[in-house]
Amino acid sequence: MSQPAAPVPFPWREVMAFGLGRLGWPPDAFWAATPREIGAALRAHQRADADAAPGREALHALMAAHPDA
Repeated sequence: MSQPAAPVPFPWREVMAFGLGRLGWPPDAFWAATPREIGAALRAHQRADADAAPGREALHALMAAHPDA
């Protein structure tokens, strides 16, 4: 039988940097937030298509807005 995976520690440093730093929440608001609220804030700040290449129309619009010299 395989051994169960070791528990992964909660990423406090990253969560605190996001809540207190990026969101700018005061400490009392951060510590009063539930994990679901923090997760929802994180998802709202992540781009769903961050790894996707722009489509043809978006690429043409970018090229028109920023032509090469």
